[in-house]
Amino acid sequence: RSSAASDVYKRQELYHRFANPDSVYRPFVRWWWNGDKVEAAELVRELHLLKEAGIAGVEINPIAFPTTGDDLGKKSLRWLSDEWIDALKVTFDEAKKIGMTCDLLVGSGWPFGSEDLTPEERAQVVLVDAEKIEGPTTFEISKFTIFKTVDPGVTDVNPLRTFEIMSLKLVPNPMSGIDQAIDLSDQIGKEVISVDVPEGKYVFYALVKVNSFACVINGAPGAAGSILNHMDKKAVRKYLDHMADTIQNRIGPLKNYVRAMFTDSMELEGSNWTGDFAEQFRLRRGYDLMPYLPFMMFKVGRLGDVLDYNYGAEKTPEFKAELQRVRFDFELTKAELLKERFTDTYTGWCKDLGVLSRAQAYGRGFFPLESSMGYSIPEGESWTTNWLKHRLGEEMRDDEYRAGRGYTMINKYVSSAAHLTGKRIVSAEEMTNTYLAFRATLELIKIGSDMSAVSGITHSVWHGFNYSPAETEFPGWVRYGSFYNEKNNWWPYFNYLNTYRARVSSPLQNADMYADIAILMPVADMWTTMGMQNEPFPATTNVKYKTLVWEAIHKNGSGCDYVSESIIRDAEMKDGYLCYGPRKYKTLFLIEVESMEPATAHKLYDFVASGGRIFCIEAYPDKSVGLKDHDKHDKEVQEWVAKMKQMDGRFILLHKPEKDFVGWYQGVQKDYGLTPYMTIEKPDPYLMQNRYQGDNREEMFFFSYAHRYNSHQTRISFSNEVVKGRQGWVWDLETGERYRLPLDAANSFLFDFGPADSLLILSLIHI
Repeated sequence: RSSAASDVYKRQELYHRFANPDSVYRPFVRWWWNGDKVEAAELVRELHLLKEAGIAGVEINPIAFPTTGDDLGKKSLRWLSDEWIDALKVTFDEAKKIGMTCDLLVGSGWPFGSEDLTPEERAQVVLVDAEKIEGPTTFEISKFTIFKTVDPGVTDVNPLRTFEIMSLKLVPNPMSGIDQAIDLSDQIGKEVISVDVPEGKYVFYALVKVNSFACVINGAPGAAGSILNHMDKKAVRKYLDHMADTIQNRIGPLKNYVRAMFTDSMELEGSNWTGDFAEQFRLRRGYDLMPYLPFMMFKVGRLGDVLDYNYGAEKTPEFKAELQRVRFDFELTKAELLKERFTDTYTGWCKDLGVLSRAQAYGRGFFPLESSMGYSIPEGESWTTNWLKHRLGEEMRDDEYRAGRGYTMINKYVSSAAHLTGKRIVSAEEMTNTYLAFRATLELIKIGSDMSAVSGITHSVWHGFNYSPAETEFPGWVRYGSFYNEKNNWWPYFNYLNTYRARVSSPLQNADMYADIAILMPVADMWTTMGMQNEPFPATTNVKYKTLVWEAIHKNGSGCDYVSESIIRDAEMKDGYLCYGPRKYKTLFLIEVESMEPATAHKLYDFVASGGRIFCIEAYPDKSVGLKDHDKHDKEVQEWVAKMKQMDGRFILLHKPEKDFVGWYQGVQKDYGLTPYMTIEKPDPYLMQNRYQGDNREEMFFFSYAHRYNSHQTRISFSNEVVKGRQGWVWDLETGERYRLPLDAANSFLFDFGPADSLLILSLIHI
């Protein structure tokens, strides 16, 4: 077959795969095994029910039994028991028989652990108590009171938790340096601590380590109990090997049954410590953390969310700045340990098993970008309704970056990590619903899932299908999700949505999302001033609008990825492009980035010097991160920035708008000649798009119009680069049919987007 004929054949294959999508492109479901009260016949029935509804695979997810609902006296199978593994085998065999795929959750609930962990294998947290005192006086406090004050706010309190005082200090208030701290180590062993306080204002600090501080959230029997210490490599590998070995000793290699092992989001309940943390900090950062630790910590509540950023003694501006640098070093060390000891251990374990690794590799403590890069299938998450109760498809505000968005803020990090490592399958927990679950419609799920696709997701895992015996009364056993159940009156139509999603995924999983713009987020500044946040739902953030920038780029006919400092430092700068792996970017946006490593500033200079262009929104970088040699490093950053400022028109300061980021970015495009690959005549907050490029030089464009009620008419014009030598086709996502796209002489067409509408255009090279 000639090359030209081969290209034609491949394109026809691409279309036929779209019109009649293979099962690999169809959505999966998270399959809650409620209380592990599972029976073979019901497992088989539910697999067939899902298959008939157009579902291609299941993520087996053991979970605690719901607090409401009649369990019908069904027996709970203990995680990793012979009976539970036999239930897995029934599921695996039936799924294989009917052409479905299985993924398997590690452990149960989140974050994972078990009742069988030894004390040294359980998660730890360090917290601080700060008591204000005015002297002269004798201050007395019991250990019991200290422990009660710091007792961590967690979702599921662990009755096995133990407390240990690590240090006691008395400091003047205000405080100007660690040299002012009076050490009270002689009091640590006493049940009642007694301190003679001189005249003046002081603060008493108690630094406390809590071991076994939290339990697995909604863990099923056998996999409930204490959370695993994810910063202990030996404990992590032991846990993973125990799970795999126990299953494989009974049924043989897991690679014969599962596509991937899966871990849910790393919501570690604020865990921030491990046995050798102080030693590792000293080795990596070059100084002793412990004298600083009590004073750089905030008062925290549930999940480690900060309750008081000004807890304890007041600090002079100079000392506060010093502590902020220590805080960055602390957060960096924690992220490194989690990457090396958990992420790398987990992905290595999956490789040893011969299965794919799939994970929601984010949470307080993880690198938001890099942690997703090593996984076979990185995963984000998208929501219809959560505690924010934003109106999906009805609002898309600039003053609240989460309002009306189906995707979470983490999705762009996750998909960018996939793009930077050449991965095309990016999964998402969709469309999670913890409020008004029975009011979620197929329309709402479609809107949110389309928005998720624009954030870079190509593989949907619906959240979630509840194991619920047929004989249960309405609504059955419901743990979480949008009531994916045959008792739902829209269940007969569910197959249409699943076929639609498969048609979206089919071309996108066979192409690479286009991006020639990169965005550097102010992660280092956030870690420095506020500490890590609980992604994907940070309680607060240092720059409220930062996610609106990538949205505005995609709403104005261009594409972008997130990058990180480490990506920039490892990148090559060639002919005005920042090149990393398969990606190259000609424009870089820095969103209020004030701090960075000197080596990052140096590479940015190389980028600008080679012909690249950088836009700094609201601030130029002017200082370094971390404590050691910071004066020297500050100067280096400032010198590189000064050199870039001298390059006229290549290192530019922009100011954010008060509102209308879409219109603002349209102005930036015009003012600075940022040529998009398409022009949208009337950009709209609800209209978003992505461009993909396939292996056979095909161009693909996916549009989502996310408003539930309104329509939007606009003229869309393609650049000559896209159109030259090509014919555009509309591939109908509902029917699977295709028709020619009528372009005028200006390479444009007028389109009416209806409510909750979507559009897929392919531009194929003429033969």
